[in-house]
Amino acid sequence: MANYEFEAGEFHLRPMTVRDISQVMRVEQRSFTSPWSRQAFLAELLDNQFARYLVAEREGTVVGYAGVWLVVDEGHVTNIAVDPDFRGRHLGEALLRALMAICAANGILRMTLEVRVSNAVAQNLYKKFGFHGVGVRKGYYTDNHEDALIMWANLPPLSSLDGAAKKG
Repeated sequence: MANYEFEAGEFHLRPMTVRDISQVMRVEQRSFTSPWSRQAFLAELLDNQFARYLVAEREGTVVGYAGVWLVVDEGHVTNIAVDPDFRGRHLGEALLRALMAICAANGILRMTLEVRVSNAVAQNLYKKFGFHGVGVRKGYYTDNHEDALIMWANLPPLSSLDGAAKKG
């Protein structure tokens, strides 16, 4: 797997490692009512050949992360989370742009994700990057059985994505 690195203002984005999981869990627990388990992140990093995960660091501390599965020519965003203390600084945008660059660099043509129907902030972020709603998954979220909006986007060429990945 290529080593992707991104700079986003005061934040450094790099591939997630097993050593990052404790800090990622802190972001996860502060961001979601049904957080993933440590074992889920371990499985993604160690066992899922399709998974690519990034962390966003500020001064050596993980303050956000994002993941995507690369399956044939589609990228499925698994999650994007930013520590509540660092929201409003465009870090979610930087993480999504980085995932899109990784997908484009790997020949991915389209991306998809699910988002809570009540999460207008996230939906607006995704729409800004060309995602549009195409359907609903009824009762998708296990904590309160909220529906998920299914969104899709066609990827622009890698050259048009600002802050494109530096492969190493």
